Order: sequence, then C-alpha cells, then structure tokens
Amino acid sequence: MKHISKILLISMLVLLISSLLGCTAALQQEGPYIISARSAIKLMDANNVVVVDAQNLDAFSKQQVEGAVNISRSDIVISEPVSNMLLGKEAFEQLMKANGISNESILVIYDNNDNMDAARLWWTLKAYGHENMKVVSGGIVALENEGVNIGSGNENITQTPTYSAEPLDESLIATTNDVLKQVNRPREDVKIVDTRSVDEYVAGTIPGSILVNYIGNNNEDGTFKSVQNIKLMYRDLDIREEDTVILFCKSSIRGAQTLLALYNAGYTNVKLYDGAWLEWTLDENRPIDAPEGVAPADAGG
Repeated sequence: MKHISKILLISMLVLLISSLLGCTAALQQEGPYIISARSAIKLMDANNVVVVDAQNLDAFSKQQVEGAVNISRSDIVISEPVSNMLLGKEAFEQLMKANGISNESILVIYDNNDNMDAARLWWTLKAYGHENMKVVSGGIVALENEGVNIGSGNENITQTPTYSAEPLDESLIATTNDVLKQVNRPREDVKIVDTRSVDEYVAGTIPGSILVNYIGNNNEDGTFKSVQNIKLMYRDLDIREEDTVILFCKSSIRGAQTLLALYNAGYTNVKLYDGAWLEWTLDENRPIDAPEGVAPADAGG
C-alpha cells in the first residue's frame, strides 16, 4: 500500500511539473509576427533576409546591427493632412528598392523605441502587401544582450531593380468617417482604443474610447508581453479577438505598436486610425469626451 501511495504521489508531482512547464512554454510563444532576439539572430543567417533598422538616422549612425539597412519613421510618413500619415504607394516602392528590398525579401525589423517604430514600419509594409517579416521583441537592446554583432556607420546598399507593392489594404486602416460612425451609432462588437497616456486621455479623447496605454503591451525589459498575456489583458477589458478594434494615439505611432501586439495575438480585425487625434481635432465640430478620473484600463502602463 505504501508503495502504491508513493507511486501515486510521484505521478501527481510529475503531472504538476509537466503542467507548470507547459504553461511556461505557452507563455514563451512568440506569435507569427513578433520574435525574440535569439530567434531573430538565427533567422539572420537565412538566405534572402534583410535586417531593417527602424531607428532614426542619428541613432542608426551611432549603433546598428552589422549589415542592417535603415528605414526610419521619417522615411515612411508624410505630413498631409497631418503629421505621420502613411506615405503613398509609389514612394513606398522607391523606398524598398533603394534599400535593397525585393518582394521576396524576408525582413527582420528592430528599433530602439519601445517597439513603436518597428511596429509602424511593419504596419506600413503589411498595408502594401509585404507579408514575410518579423519584428524583434525588445529591439536593439535585446539583440545586443543576445550577442549580436553591433557596428556603426552606414552600410553599402545594392538597390533592387524592382519592387511592386500591392494595392493599399484598406482593412488595416480606419478613416475619420469610420470613427464617426462608431461614435454616433455605437456597436458592441466595435471598440475604439486610445493608446495614449492618462493625462492625454483625461484632457480629451474620442467619445466611447477605452484607454489602454501602449506601454502596457511591453514587459519591464522592453520586450513585448507574451501572446497569452496580451490576450488576457485585452479580454479583461472586454476587447475580444472577434471584435473590430480601432486604434489611435496622437499620430498613430503608439497605436501601431498596439496593433502589432494584437495582430500577433490573433486579433485580425484591427485598424489603425492613421490621422488619429491630430486629424480628429482639426474639425471643432467633432465630439470630444473629457473623462473624469482615470480609467482602469490604464493600469497596465
């Protein structure tokens, strides 16, 4: 009897440990678009990979992954009708060619800015049909911690002869009219998410918005939270995978970081309000809500 009890006890312990290990492994899943620095370094050795540095030019000139090309925020935005709007298709195609990127290139993207600029570049690429790309969770700091070779100065780039972008994928973009429609006739399966800070939110937001500060998508070390933790965080706010989620901040750079975190976690009907708060407030007749107090949704950051 004692022998059987001992076997049962051991079996229960094995099951418990296996369960715990299973949970840990699940939390380490990267998702289809966000990968760890360690996985990124392995991928860099593959054929047809272009490492893309999304830092600003000054930061890139001081520190970069060896062999990376630089595509900064200023390269992928225009200022009409407001700052940081998506650049046009022809300009995008020229940018890709100039940086040695072909339609077949596998892109590994990193930044030094809380995953924001890498995410905005990812969204731009996806909007024009480039699918084969990964964002490095934690950016250049994470890569350096994993021992990647760091250099300085610009690299020589061989331009590609052609790059053909797809027509703009408008399913990734919300217009002012889309937002107005939700404000005027709210639907339960559509959520507007303000990814700015508490102070910005309280000073004025789009009516009906849920405050989820973008920085809450990151761990303390600057890496993205796991797929499971992102799902739990947004489900707790009643933002479900099947919902249509419209994201904005001041100029939809922070919003793009949240879009990537959600898309990577299985939220496929997510849209970036590209004009964002800057465009919304161009017309004084558009409604603005000034919430009293801080929304619980901001607790994550």
